[in-house]
Amino acid sequence: MTILTLTMNPTIDMSARVAQVVPERKLRCHSPRHEPGGGGLNVSRALRKLGGESMAYYTAGGHTGQRLGELLEAERIDHRALPVSGYTRQNVIVREEGEANQYRFGFPGPEMTAEDVEQCLETLERAGRMEFLVASGSLPPGVPEDFYARVARVGKRAGARVFVDTSGPPLYRALEEGVFLVKPNRNELGASVGREIDTEEDEEAAARDLVESGKAEMVVVSLGAAGVLYGSKKGLVRMRAPSVRVRSAIGAGDSMLAGIVLGLARGFEPEDAVRFGLASGTAAVRTPGTELCRREDTETLFARILEENGTPNPLDTDT
Repeated sequence: MTILTLTMNPTIDMSARVAQVVPERKLRCHSPRHEPGGGGLNVSRALRKLGGESMAYYTAGGHTGQRLGELLEAERIDHRALPVSGYTRQNVIVREEGEANQYRFGFPGPEMTAEDVEQCLETLERAGRMEFLVASGSLPPGVPEDFYARVARVGKRAGARVFVDTSGPPLYRALEEGVFLVKPNRNELGASVGREIDTEEDEEAAARDLVESGKAEMVVVSLGAAGVLYGSKKGLVRMRAPSVRVRSAIGAGDSMLAGIVLGLARGFEPEDAVRFGLASGTAAVRTPGTELCRREDTETLFARILEENGTPNPLDTDT
């Protein structure tokens, strides 16, 4: 299998713990961590944790871009940096001791030049054939709204099934181009079809519209603790998430996407691949801070989901 992920706005996630967040005081943090971040990189990291492999393409600039590469090396992620003129951003996550409160500060990323954007697309063109292309995350300043639509065209020419996980106009433009899979939340789903989503029937009609219009072959609507709504040409299926103790929702969506693409790459039926993604996303919320899904948790939850549905477990025969 060949899975390529693309992250146009990567980050170094700096996380720490503090007794309490109080204004106007110098706060003494402890347990600092520095981890690679950004949609596509998190998908590649989760794939690695689940036993899969990928090639992570990401923009990198300045000493922070160099440090990001070092962090990926430490996690043994196959990666290729796309040099850009600005500095790779850093985000900050602070969690209070003994509290559920978590504070997340996200920065916009470097201003990209038109030359940066074209070089990224040209490098992607030269990547050759691939089976899956996962373009995930926000776009930094200077990147045009049709960028993911152009990425989708590149991916389809290379024979890839293209996954796009983003929001706002970049998502809508990608849908106009047509992609293999999108993973909107409820609000993004409504915006994608231009109407309010108030009921389950509204959700189902919107997901059906995206499939029937050819904008996406698979639609996986993230519904938080309620699970997902999966839509394809075969119809619609609601999948409930297993009940678990939530420690942190950071990385759950990226873990879900990693599970889906890995399931498909392993030859799972699409519904089972989505169930594996649901298990991966649920496993991620059980982990603290910025940690992603764990393989053992994912496979245990996947088995539980399948058992509740009376479905054979493809992992029992997976080679």
